[in-house]
Amino acid sequence: MSANFFLPSFPKLETERLLLRKETPEDAKAVFALFSDPAVTQFHDLDTFTDIEEALQLIKRRTKRFESGSGIRWGIVRKQDNILIGSCGFTWNKQTHSAEVGYELASSFWRQGIMTEALRAILQFGFETIGLRFVIAGVMLDNIASKKLLENLGFQHKNILKQHGFWKGKYHDLEEFVLIRATTD
Repeated sequence: MSANFFLPSFPKLETERLLLRKETPEDAKAVFALFSDPAVTQFHDLDTFTDIEEALQLIKRRTKRFESGSGIRWGIVRKQDNILIGSCGFTWNKQTHSAEVGYELASSFWRQGIMTEALRAILQFGFETIGLRFVIAGVMLDNIASKKLLENLGFQHKNILKQHGFWKGKYHDLEEFVLIRATTD
């Protein structure tokens, strides 16, 4: 089975509590609120936002990534109030039929199972609809909550990537995790 990275339109996903949908400029205030929180950006490769224009530019970059076929990022929205509280998505590696997953969530919603619920939905989409063979995740070594999240979803520790990322003025070691699609053959 080869991976189908061409999506004719942005797919909406639904879980028990969440809608996963395309971010729009109307979400800029919520995206700004998310990324202006130092707790959220502590382990992120983005600096903490200080201007709403940064949120608008991020939404534009994510839209272009989808339109170019290089990845997809869903806004995570609570069904009960339609408020955007985070995002999750993939950057595709078409040669290996795989993807790297990324995610963040507003700190007031941590430890409620929201990201587990959202990631289960996009992993199912990635494996069943896109046909991914495996998904990787790179996590800063001190990000214990993210490591636990990935392990709870079935990801396995793969290795430590020394000085793999450079942001916020310094190099960072990342722990790499992998989730391989279950095969039935």
